[in-house]
Amino acid sequence: MGTIGALLADAVSRLHAAGSETARLDAEVLLAWVLTADRTGLLAHPEREVAPEAAGRFDDAVRRRATGEPVAYIRGIKEFFGLAFAVDPRALIPRPETELLVEAGRAAVVERLIGPGGRASRGPVRVVDVGTGGGAVAISLAVELGRRGILSGRDVDIVATDTSTEALGLARENAVAHAVGDVVRFVESDLLPAHEADGGPFEVILANLPYVMSGAIAGLPVAASFEPRHALDGGADGLDVVRRLLARLPDALAPDGVALLEIGADQGETAQRAALAVLPGWRTSVETDLAGLPRLLRVERETAR
Repeated sequence: MGTIGALLADAVSRLHAAGSETARLDAEVLLAWVLTADRTGLLAHPEREVAPEAAGRFDDAVRRRATGEPVAYIRGIKEFFGLAFAVDPRALIPRPETELLVEAGRAAVVERLIGPGGRASRGPVRVVDVGTGGGAVAISLAVELGRRGILSGRDVDIVATDTSTEALGLARENAVAHAVGDVVRFVESDLLPAHEADGGPFEVILANLPYVMSGAIAGLPVAASFEPRHALDGGADGLDVVRRLLARLPDALAPDGVALLEIGADQGETAQRAALAVLPGWRTSVETDLAGLPRLLRVERETAR
């Protein structure tokens, strides 16, 4: 049997040789996962011996990581917005920067619930998560609103769309795991729901669409090659799919609604220009993340309050 310290040292060496820039972190996370322990406990007891079966599973995990496979796919789980989501190659792995989209969506829903006039005669706030993938944004929003006492059906109606049957299957699994399987409706559709029964016009439109330039795909970290390309590739300038959604907003967005679209950190100006070209006269702005980088494109009608 090997010890925790010896197994980690060997794994770090192998991952460094394979080109990993986070070899130590990867090794610790994977061993903690195999042993169902936390990383702090591992580091506190490097002399602890690891049973051969567990050592074998760790060796297999390290081998997979050395090929570039994302740690999240190996573990089958990714933390996002304080929740644990099942992940696999059916959908893109949720990124930390996308949490800003959930926060902005929550704020937009709350603003409409407590704004002038109330909701009694207008029904629930209608929300759509476009390109939901594994469901992280819609599910996180539903869970967060539930924690705040905002009830599905009465206060808010959430629908999530994707073109991929496989991704929607994963999203439904995650929704059930977080007890919101009867809260979020998942619809297979290109961008927005095709049937009136699925809602709309929407007061809050959230979208994390593909925004990587086609020519930049090959230069992404090798881990990205394990993810569905269609969830990354946004065309020549990365905004092809974004423009298609923008073109749908005149019909899809309620008069006082807001659309929030995640963009790349280098797309602040180009995304605003694209929005104004498609929607002349509309109001656009860009919200930044904690690092001060462009992250969300905000689009509203000029007549919005």
